[in-house]
Amino acid sequence: METADIAFALFGAAALLAGVLPRLVERRPFSMPIAFLGLGMVVFAVPSPLPDLDPLAHPELTKHLTEVGVIVALMGAGLKIDRPLGRRRWSAAWRLLVVAMPLTIAAVAFLGWAWAGLVPAAALLLGAALAPTDPVLAAEVQVGEPTDEEDSEDEVRFSLTAEAGLNDGLAFPFVALALVALSGLTWASVGEWALVEVGWRVFAGVAGGAGIGWVLGRLFFRALPERVRPATHAEGLMALAATFLAYGAVELIGGYGFLAVFVAAHTIRNAEHGHEYHQVLHDFSEQVERLLTVLLLLLLGGAVVDGLLEPLTWGAVAVGLALVFVIRPLAGRLSLIGAPGRRAEHWVVGLFGIRGVGTFYYLAYAMGHAEIPGASSLWATAGLVVIISVVLHGVAATPTMAKLDQMHERSHVQPERAGDACDHESTRCTLHVTPSEP
Repeated sequence: METADIAFALFGAAALLAGVLPRLVERRPFSMPIAFLGLGMVVFAVPSPLPDLDPLAHPELTKHLTEVGVIVALMGAGLKIDRPLGRRRWSAAWRLLVVAMPLTIAAVAFLGWAWAGLVPAAALLLGAALAPTDPVLAAEVQVGEPTDEEDSEDEVRFSLTAEAGLNDGLAFPFVALALVALSGLTWASVGEWALVEVGWRVFAGVAGGAGIGWVLGRLFFRALPERVRPATHAEGLMALAATFLAYGAVELIGGYGFLAVFVAAHTIRNAEHGHEYHQVLHDFSEQVERLLTVLLLLLLGGAVVDGLLEPLTWGAVAVGLALVFVIRPLAGRLSLIGAPGRRAEHWVVGLFGIRGVGTFYYLAYAMGHAEIPGASSLWATAGLVVIISVVLHGVAATPTMAKLDQMHERSHVQPERAGDACDHESTRCTLHVTPSEP
């Protein structure tokens, strides 16, 4: 019995379940990530020739697997947001990025140093890796399929989707700062970091993504002759082409590819906004994303069985619990004071900052560039947080979002009923005061 044969059979069965399971768990307090995380733990617990899944032993493989998972999810997130980019329309997302994310990084870094005993640079890396919310595991709380209406999304789903789409790229400067800190911070090194990592790489990611998205949008919808237009032939493969082109081209010029993919996807989405081809792109991207999610969760379950969490200390556990239950909810809520939406919606946005695949990518990336003190503790803490997030948010997402949807329905129905009552009452008043016929 060869390892490759087992792997093929396992992934085939998992892909089959990925196609069936979403319909079975729909509207239930149970998510697909929970199922596949558990399946991975069961499969790798059975004696077999499957390989040992230690991310510390395979940093490059871990980095590239998670890298692909994240960029495909970012393309999907950008393609399904109907709301055009704008300062006010996206105000909740800007607040989460500018306020909630830095607060989260600072709080986790401090607790990683004070409670988990990490050196400051490693603690900063932990904060940067755990700060971004995840576009891969957050399907239950994100916007749905693309529609013809520009403002069809509710504020909670839109905020979480836009945040997840942008903060995977914007956490990168803090990861880079942690790597700089490992060799000692100086005015020169901080200045270079600000100029390159914060300045050039962010600019190149946004501008490069927008430019590539604009070119692809014209190609997809307006290319001449018409027979070569992908939109004419419903070519879903173009979603994958756009993903890798945007990521690879921007990385080649030193920009942040994560930012570029999301910006390119949203730029394509705004080209011929009502065209049915957006649905084709979204569906293809979603299917590829689901397959990659299955693979990554199976591997995560296997890594847990193989000892990923063994280096955990009580201090590290406390940091992980504090992030999920205290730091993110409070940082999210504080950032949304004065933002559109109700107070209850703001708390939901704060509570559902799901951590996932992006966290593992950043750790693998950093460990491929430097020797990180306490690396095993970082991986264990990150693994714990992602597992808690998958289980907790997977159970709570469906009933919470259903409750919010009911609130929205009542808020739309009540004014209509009030207006009807007023009309009826005014009619009665009119009939009451109208003089009777002689």
